[in-house]
Amino acid sequence: MKITLKLYATLSDLLPAGAVANASSIEIDEAATLNHIIDRYRVPRELAHLVLINGVFVCDTDRDQPGALVEGDVLAIWPPVAGG
Repeated sequence: MKITLKLYATLSDLLPAGAVANASSIEIDEAATLNHIIDRYRVPRELAHLVLINGVFVCDTDRDQPGALVEGDVLAIWPPVAGG
């Protein structure tokens, strides 16, 4: 099935070639977990700080649950951000 993967800030370099506006359409297995996708795109888990499915936060303890994504979902990942 197809979903949209969005990687922000320093993670955007990990998107597949041809990504536009920090986003890429990717093909995943229906049983794929969020951590499977994070690992597949070589996002260090410690940098997958803010993970959202369609704008809804997914805590790290729920990222190994299969079937969290459905066709057309948007998976967005941000690294930790420092600042003042």
